[in-house]
Amino acid sequence: MAENQDGQEKTEEPTSKRLQDSRKKGQVARSKELNTMAITLMGGLALVGMSGQLGQDLSQMMSVGFTIDRVDLYDPGALLRRLADAIAGALIMLAPFFLIVIAVAIASSVALGGVAFSGQALAPKLSKLNPISGLKRLFSAKGLVELFKAMAKFFLVGGATALALWMLVDEFIGLSSLELGPAVSELSRLIGGSFVLISSTLILIALVDVPFQLWDHKRQLKMTRQEVRDELKETEGRPEVKSRIRNLQHEMAQRRMMEEVPKADVIVTNPTHYAVALSYNQHTMKAPKVVAKGVDLVAANIRRVAGEHDVPIVESPMLARAIHAHAELGDYIPAGLYLAVAKLLAYVFQLKAYQAGQGIKPGVPTDLSVPEELQVPAPNPDPA
Repeated sequence: MAENQDGQEKTEEPTSKRLQDSRKKGQVARSKELNTMAITLMGGLALVGMSGQLGQDLSQMMSVGFTIDRVDLYDPGALLRRLADAIAGALIMLAPFFLIVIAVAIASSVALGGVAFSGQALAPKLSKLNPISGLKRLFSAKGLVELFKAMAKFFLVGGATALALWMLVDEFIGLSSLELGPAVSELSRLIGGSFVLISSTLILIALVDVPFQLWDHKRQLKMTRQEVRDELKETEGRPEVKSRIRNLQHEMAQRRMMEEVPKADVIVTNPTHYAVALSYNQHTMKAPKVVAKGVDLVAANIRRVAGEHDVPIVESPMLARAIHAHAELGDYIPAGLYLAVAKLLAYVFQLKAYQAGQGIKPGVPTDLSVPEELQVPAPNPDPA
């Protein structure tokens, strides 16, 4: 069982964050054997398919290259020009083959682990130069698998090569009796066929290596239970830190709420258990809005701040409980409470007019009824 540096067994499957981090570092499953097999197999098939055209182009290039004009014999630069032309012609002739091989190399590289580019993977690591670490890798399970693959490739490729030569020896010898063009085409076909036969043996190696690389990659990413717990704390936050953040957020929300109490038009109380602060502006609001509310200690603070700023406080237990239960902070009051709150605000505005020396002193409304569906039972015991 794999262990980490602390000696703990890595028994847990890698988390999604662990997988994402490993991909960012360029640590993805890769199979060199799959890449080698695909390149050689497709390269051989490409040679077989292009053998006719390659033979014609090569014959023409050799014919032109070995035909020397009398003028060129006396030109010192003719040899370099012919060499440059021959190289350019060869590159153009082999360009389709190279493009096929490059495309196959890229496709086979990303077929297993997908596209993953990381600058961290390109950075030099001095730990790779440590001979002790190298010996550990050499005698590890992965090192033994690599040794097995190397020996298997040696016997398979060597046996396939010997078989191909034994089967095609007569055809290779027969090339000497052909003209240059047909001989080149036939040679390309024979070489391509041999490559296909030889590279086909690598399919067996790839079939073993691909599952092993997937298993080994997953094994390396496995985590201990402590690592899973630590990662969970990092991603979701430590409980004590989250609790502290929630407390701070609650305190900030309470402070902001208490700052709105002096701006309220009226405070409706239970009278001690509940307190709700309402504000209404007929020009900007479609209905009265709850700007502060609370129970017990918070309710007491709301009443205290309201008293310090001369905000009217009206005792209406049923209405206070209904607003507190059915309207959140910053919400408009429910439509069923419009009539009761309208009577309450009318009293408040008349009271403010009276305090300003206008009109008579209004009486505290006593008929602030609440619809049955919005009524909330009184707490037990209820001083009201």
